[in-house]
Amino acid sequence: MTRPTTRIGTPTSDTNRFRMRGKDVLTEILGEKSFSEAYYFIVTGKEPTPGEVKIFDSCLIILMDHGITPNALVARMVEESVPTDIQVPVAAGLLMVGNKYAGTMVGTGEILHRCMNQDGDKRQFLADTVAEYRAAKRFVPGFGHPYYNPIDPRAARLFEIAGNNGATGDYIELVTMLGEEIDKAAGRHLTLNVTGALGAVLNEIGFPVEVMRAVSVVGRAAGLVAHIYEEKRNPIVPAVTAFVNSIEYLEPDQE
Repeated sequence: MTRPTTRIGTPTSDTNRFRMRGKDVLTEILGEKSFSEAYYFIVTGKEPTPGEVKIFDSCLIILMDHGITPNALVARMVEESVPTDIQVPVAAGLLMVGNKYAGTMVGTGEILHRCMNQDGDKRQFLADTVAEYRAAKRFVPGFGHPYYNPIDPRAARLFEIAGNNGATGDYIELVTMLGEEIDKAAGRHLTLNVTGALGAVLNEIGFPVEVMRAVSVVGRAAGLVAHIYEEKRNPIVPAVTAFVNSIEYLEPDQE
């Protein structure tokens, strides 16, 4: 049997070394790299350029918080029940980062990645992809927003930061083209939202599609900590509970 190996880091039992991806953690990582740099490095095994660090840092921050979102509310509700173990409400809130809330960048990123790496006409590929989604009665991930219209300013700002920090813009061009095909097929405009923009921008800096959602997870974790801490000092859960208790119960035979 082949002996299992890892290239991520040395085990705690190896007290002679403390390595991450071939670097000494104490002398080459700690105090030398920011969290964003270390995160990018440990996942990809590559040293990010200064521009890529700026872009990646922006990707981590952009979904850190957007008020009392469903996952923030869940984290607050769980905190009220489990006030002594902060990892529990944080984990509960993060479980809602998925295909509906804050996690659709992986769907957009995968479409763009496949488009970039095929040999045919890219616009035709995107048009065919849109047709497939419509035939399946599914929304193309990363498009549409209940409040932002016609643009999501968060997406525009991410593109601006990417352009100012050395991104080629190839994936940004592709996601723009995808939006055009979506609008053409729908007969109306659908906003490219921030998660769709993240799918393009993270591709620009070579962050793997398979783990793109983890950028949202890590960034949102910090925001949830803030909500949990505020809930301890200035709770909103009692007001939510009062509202829930005001919801009228109807018997099966009532209209």
